[in-house]
Amino acid sequence: MVRRRAEHNNCEILSLEEVSLHQQDIEKIEHIDKWCRDLKILYLQNNLIPRIENVYRLKKLEYLNLALNNVELIENLEGCESLQKLDLTVNFVGRLSSVESLKNNLHLRELFLVGNPCTEFEGYRQYVVASLPQLKYLDGKEIGRSERIRARQGLDEVRRRIRQQEQDYLQKRASEKEEAQREGGEVQRGPKRESRSSVKAKNPGFDGRWYTDINNTIPVHEENKEIQGREEKEKTSCLSSEDQEREFWEKPCAYTPESRLETHRHLDEKKKAKERKAVKTPKAPRTLITPHGRVMNVNEPKLDFNLTEDGDNNTIVLDLEVYRHMDTSLMDVDVQPTYARVTVKGKIFQLVLPAEVRPDSSTAKRSQITGHLVLTMPKVLYVVKPILVLTLPRVCSKTYPGPHKAKGIRDFGPLLHTDLLQILQVSGLSLGKTNLQLPPL
Repeated sequence: MVRRRAEHNNCEILSLEEVSLHQQDIEKIEHIDKWCRDLKILYLQNNLIPRIENVYRLKKLEYLNLALNNVELIENLEGCESLQKLDLTVNFVGRLSSVESLKNNLHLRELFLVGNPCTEFEGYRQYVVASLPQLKYLDGKEIGRSERIRARQGLDEVRRRIRQQEQDYLQKRASEKEEAQREGGEVQRGPKRESRSSVKAKNPGFDGRWYTDINNTIPVHEENKEIQGREEKEKTSCLSSEDQEREFWEKPCAYTPESRLETHRHLDEKKKAKERKAVKTPKAPRTLITPHGRVMNVNEPKLDFNLTEDGDNNTIVLDLEVYRHMDTSLMDVDVQPTYARVTVKGKIFQLVLPAEVRPDSSTAKRSQITGHLVLTMPKVLYVVKPILVLTLPRVCSKTYPGPHKAKGIRDFGPLLHTDLLQILQVSGLSLGKTNLQLPPL
């Protein structure tokens, strides 16, 4: 924690001169005097510190802020030789005589005790001003020369009254501690269970005698009353969380270190319960291929796509509308004979192909304009389509003299209405046995 708070000092704690540890739920001051010997300013306000300790080695400490804590006694500050300002605002300092331990802090100039029980004592300011002659400011108010002179007059009587008020306050604190311990013990132990012997002693008929009440037609035994009372207690204990929360905050209690600690623990438990609810249970891994070998279609990134078949090139083309400005390094393509899988920022897109393809001949390209990812996958089975080439004799309406006749070109005359089967027979081709009815040309 201290190293995290030392970012302004390159996380070096040995040479640290100022550190802020406020609102960290600290319940004890420790290790700070060993790790940060050169510390000059220490902020520890708004924690749960009950005692000032482990700071006597901080010889260079000039400012110590312990406001909003549970400190009840001013002590263990004699070793802080350079201390100039001490802030104990809103604590539980009830022994006002403990300020006399600050006499050895010769450089102390400012002291804040606002919000402590000792400030309600009669003669509080006079006693502090007379006890600490090196002070210049008390609770933010300057101490004048005339005030200091008046404070010294009648100091013995003021000290006697302060002692008496301290005793009264200590007795009050002792009763508050006993009450807090009693309430804490009741919460831990819970309701007591009665032994069977005591229950039997209260039930009629167990002492060997018969009981008859002619005035009561429906007798109500004490055991039934106890059961009813127990049921009522169970109902009250089964209040909803909202009712318990409202009851906790509306319950009147004294402002003491114990109540402050109880409030903190209540808020801490509420925070942890909220964090437990906020933690999402990890989702089960998505099934891409079933145990039986069936490939599933998956679209986790929710991308639009277009799957087409190019008959001319005998390929399957997958156009995946990937985000235009996404880096290509965030995508991974895996083409298998029966499916294609694309991983986009950890999310899987998987699609079953309509035909078997050749992964080694497949290509993946990215459009520089739209950003789409285009997968071109050639099919494995190349269907060879038969191409029929017909060599038809020359169609002439009359015989031309010349070299054509010498070459043996036959003249069939006008064949405008000749069927295809007749042309094939004339050309010496045969389609075998077929019943095709071809339309006339």
